[in-house]
Amino acid sequence: MDIDTLILGAGAAGLFAAAHAGAAAGRRVLVVDHARAPGEKIRISGGGRCNFTNMFASPECYLSANPHFCKSALARYTQWDFIAQMDRHGIDWHEKTLGQLFCDGSARQVIDMLLAEMAPAELWLNTALRDLSHDGSHFTATLDHDGTRQTVTARQVIVATGGKSIPKMGATGLAYDIARQFGLPVTETRPALVPFTFPEGRFKPLSGVSLPARLSNTRTSFDEALLFTHRGLSGPSVLQLSSYWREGEEIRVNLLPDRDALDWLRAERATAGRRQLGTVLAQALPSRLVPHLDLPTETRLADLSDKSLSALLPQLTDWRLTPSGTEGYRTAEVTLGGIDTDALSSRTMETRARPNLFFIGEAVDVTGWLGGYNFQWAWSSAHAAATEIARRM
Repeated sequence: MDIDTLILGAGAAGLFAAAHAGAAAGRRVLVVDHARAPGEKIRISGGGRCNFTNMFASPECYLSANPHFCKSALARYTQWDFIAQMDRHGIDWHEKTLGQLFCDGSARQVIDMLLAEMAPAELWLNTALRDLSHDGSHFTATLDHDGTRQTVTARQVIVATGGKSIPKMGATGLAYDIARQFGLPVTETRPALVPFTFPEGRFKPLSGVSLPARLSNTRTSFDEALLFTHRGLSGPSVLQLSSYWREGEEIRVNLLPDRDALDWLRAERATAGRRQLGTVLAQALPSRLVPHLDLPTETRLADLSDKSLSALLPQLTDWRLTPSGTEGYRTAEVTLGGIDTDALSSRTMETRARPNLFFIGEAVDVTGWLGGYNFQWAWSSAHAAATEIARRM
């Protein structure tokens, strides 16, 4: 079987690339995936409503060894371009917080849109890649498709198989194996956008408690919700910070990010000094959390001097914790690191060492923040590669 373009991976990036790789102009495009259904990460994202992009997507919201690499692709296919595509397909959407855009209905609408856009490209599911080689002019892929061995030759190959996150959905390190096979460097990979774990039972009594907080380390900080779990800490602020955290590092938690804690306590003392500290704190913090803090909660505010109030602040605004680790790829939303961007063209996503081989999406060392940024990278990087292929063809 001889085709023009073989796309490995039927996730967000792979399906989007298929829509722009020239199939509509008569070029033969084949998308293959070992899963039983396309776009599985799309289906489960955003609680089933797909956080498909972010209104504030920009290069500053991405991590990479080369922070400039993502600029070209993001500039040439923006969040507004994808929003316009959603509108053309009549898919209603809404903004939640911090520019995060979700479908009003189901994430399945996004999958159906991508499948409609990629026609007449072919899609083979339940298909495993057994071998990929290059003879100097064409790629040859050996595939097991529905139990039958198939050999496919292609002029171009786009690798859109993602990273290692959520292995129960079939995620593997295939993209990295292919990269190394063709002599491409791969940066260190690790789970990102992932909950922190702590020693057994550390926060078990607080499981389910949530509140706005500021989490920070020596490199950055995020103001979003914090959630205590039976394993440790989760919530948007934790997931965001996890991409910037390394084993053994300390994190800092501000439980009162929206106010000057000392001024607030002084004001409460002046107006209601007879109340206990714990009663006052429960006005601003979840009541289950207050007894867990190492504070004199039964002391009356009137009995606390300015010096005593200042001594309380570290537990409230600079609570220092050292996670024992993270929940790993099992629950990580994305993989940090990947194909070294020095090996790729930022304009086309093509490998410099092997022409006509492209890597896109999560497989590349470009990782976005939580909130639709990684889907936007999937759309933008896929568009860069696919439109270049269509132009050449």
